[in-house]
Amino acid sequence: MTVQDKRASDLALQSVLDRLAEGRTAALERLFQFLAIPSISTDPAYHESCLQAADWCADALRDIGFDARVEPTEGKPMVLAQWRDPAGAKRPHILFYGHYDVQPPDPLELWTASPFEAQLVDDAQHGQVIVARGASDDKGQVMTFFQACRAWMEAHGALPVNVTVLLEGEEESGSPSLAPFLEANGDALKADIALVCDTGQWDAETPAITAFLRGLAFSEVTLTGPARDLHSGIYGGPAQNPIRVLCQLIADLHDETGRIAIPGFYDGVREPSSEQREAWRALGFEMDKFLGEIGLSVPAGEADRSVLEQLWSRPTVEVNGIVGGYTGPGTKTVIPSQASAKLSFRLVPDQNPAKVIDGLHRFIAKRLPADVSVAYGGEGGSPAVGFDTDAPAFRAAAQALEAEWGKAPVIVGCGASIPIVESFRTRLGMDALLVGFALEDDRIHSPNEKYNLSSFEKGARSWARILGALGKANAGR
Repeated sequence: MTVQDKRASDLALQSVLDRLAEGRTAALERLFQFLAIPSISTDPAYHESCLQAADWCADALRDIGFDARVEPTEGKPMVLAQWRDPAGAKRPHILFYGHYDVQPPDPLELWTASPFEAQLVDDAQHGQVIVARGASDDKGQVMTFFQACRAWMEAHGALPVNVTVLLEGEEESGSPSLAPFLEANGDALKADIALVCDTGQWDAETPAITAFLRGLAFSEVTLTGPARDLHSGIYGGPAQNPIRVLCQLIADLHDETGRIAIPGFYDGVREPSSEQREAWRALGFEMDKFLGEIGLSVPAGEADRSVLEQLWSRPTVEVNGIVGGYTGPGTKTVIPSQASAKLSFRLVPDQNPAKVIDGLHRFIAKRLPADVSVAYGGEGGSPAVGFDTDAPAFRAAAQALEAEWGKAPVIVGCGASIPIVESFRTRLGMDALLVGFALEDDRIHSPNEKYNLSSFEKGARSWARILGALGKANAGR
């Protein structure tokens, strides 16, 4: 790039950033309108609200300049939008993914205001914050990208890359319609790279790019003992209690050091390199603060692993819920016929979800006592995903983020799973770039969810820079 070309590129970007500053008030108004829609995908009572949210997104994208439509599915609809260079010029092509549905706001009594009436609140630590359900997960994040596209269109009448937008309405309820939609619409969705905004920053002043996602496997285990619930006085002692058996099985999943005791579970699990460990130590991660914010003080995972190592390089098994016997008010002295537990495994590269579930089955079968049978339900999963940090799109995004935040982004792992990212790779043959602006203390899925105003505004500026950088990079090729 010549000096003249660089100057022209810098001026073009600055005009976009100026547009974002000028449109600050209007941007917040649009976000507050979006947040006012109670698009709770898991509750059938809010189905119409989900349809409203999909229509709102399609209208917003059309207003920016996209060709947008709402695509029906067996569940909540998808929003699919496209912008192509009108002159047909060859440009990099990106797919942006987000979701318009939100978690239920319960318990409502813990909110300081109505969860669907967004408030701009002064916060002692973060300055002004936007408080509403969906502010951080994922409506505020989606709107940072919308704002970046809007500013490019207002400043130049065009985007620097060809863009496809895919928004789903069931991310918070398992995405049951997503796989068939990808299968049926793969050709329309394929791009050089996918951009996913459902992630976070390292801290309030430091951007991040997520380079690794743990995979996921899950199972519901149901144990059956006696043929019916029993009187604990008449049968207590000789009758096998499935709750007691289930508790023992759950306790046996870990040894005394916190390692998972299922034979073969760690086969293929790679140790972090010394360079990786040193890079993680250099981040200055504050374990006391991380745990202290949720009322804890001592790491409960593998005894010989740091917290970051546990989150970014080690697999886990967790008990997500237990049901059995009488759980209502007062006392009912029964030995239950059944007891069940929901289990989830977070997986790392080279772990196969099906093999992990098979290992669980073998582990339980070996320990089942007489007169107790087991059944399994709700099983599935997706493998872990890692990305090439030397890819052109990755480097372009890192440089754009550094230009906005004044410091290089931290390259992080993510202990959670985003199954759509694995689907993009296996079904559509493309990698993803995971950049988001949420913070650990945004209280997503909890009362008083918030999104820092600075995250919203600098997030939009960051996406504007990334789009410009991808337009100049040989993205994903």
